[in-house]
Amino acid sequence: MNKGELVDAIAETANVTKKQADAVLTAALDTIIEAVASGDKVTLVGFGSFEARERKAREGRNPKTGDKMEIPATKVPAFSAGKFFKEQVAPK
Repeated sequence: MNKGELVDAIAETANVTKKQADAVLTAALDTIIEAVASGDKVTLVGFGSFEARERKAREGRNPKTGDKMEIPATKVPAFSAGKFFKEQVAPK
């Protein structure tokens, strides 16, 4: 499912126009991105949590030459699925 299909499904489920559904989805995603980028954790009970995680510096190899190289530490976005979401995907 891509964003357009998700907007269509939201519009149908919430009985709103596609334009309204797109505006709300875009606003929600932008707000989550801004919060995680600023260091906050966003938790949607039953769905999951979005947060920034630290990735330590590590040694890697250049795939072309095989030379060792240092990969610097960085922050990466992470998502952890909630209990209800996990149960819906893989029922017991």
